[in-house]
Amino acid sequence: MNNKYESIIHLSHHISSKHPKMSIQSRAAQFAPYAALTGYNDEINETARLTNPKIELDLERKNLLDAKMRIILEYITLRPTVHITYFIPDVKKNGGNYVTTVGKIRKIDKFKQYIILENETKIPITEIIEIDSRILKEKLGNLN
Repeated sequence: MNNKYESIIHLSHHISSKHPKMSIQSRAAQFAPYAALTGYNDEINETARLTNPKIELDLERKNLLDAKMRIILEYITLRPTVHITYFIPDVKKNGGNYVTTVGKIRKIDKFKQYIILENETKIPITEIIEIDSRILKEKLGNLN
């Protein structure tokens, strides 16, 4: 049998003097899977993330919140501790989430429409749906 590689078939494997041998980890990395659609999983996760619709308050509820704000303003020098539930709009999609924060009121900025707590949390007055406090319970009784 005439084999054209017969002259080289028994030679040892060539080892380069210029290029070092590749590690097993580097060789394996060549065959690692890659994401052909970069960002696709992020988009799926974002779509699956749930948000809540914003609740529109009726006139009666708005009036009650206004009464509570007036009482809190009256006693603001006592730095009352309040439980405030408010809406945080989502920056990427419609809706958002409701959060309840507890803290002592430091200031009410009527011009910018914020309640500022002692821990520097700024709560937009227009997003508040509920305010609760010991002072409010004493002043309003069962209206709360």
